[in-house]
Amino acid sequence: MQFDFDSAEPIYLQVASQIEDAIFTGAFPENEQIPSTTEISKQFHINPATVLKGMNILVSEGLLEKRRGMGTFVTIDGQKKVVEKRRSKFYDDFILDLINEADKLKLNQADVLKLIQRGYQNDHN
Repeated sequence: MQFDFDSAEPIYLQVASQIEDAIFTGAFPENEQIPSTTEISKQFHINPATVLKGMNILVSEGLLEKRRGMGTFVTIDGQKKVVEKRRSKFYDDFILDLINEADKLKLNQADVLKLIQRGYQNDHN
């Protein structure tokens, strides 16, 4: 995990984002315990309340669960939920903008698909 203390993004949101990324990549596997609030706060010199605030965001999203006396664990379907969340965000942030710009350029669906295919051919060889 890396944190940018000079960023405009609050540290607790960076904590949530970093843990979510670790769930997404499998670094924190489903049904496995993640480092404690204390461990993260000591390792990265972050206030424990800040770390807890970030973790609680992920608890409310159903990605983490607190087990009394045991710690915090990635939920069974945590990675699946992250993928669904990111796909939805991708659609909202990119696809809708793409379609709106295509409309302005008078490109139809077939034109857009050709451009996407061209992009895959050029950038993925």
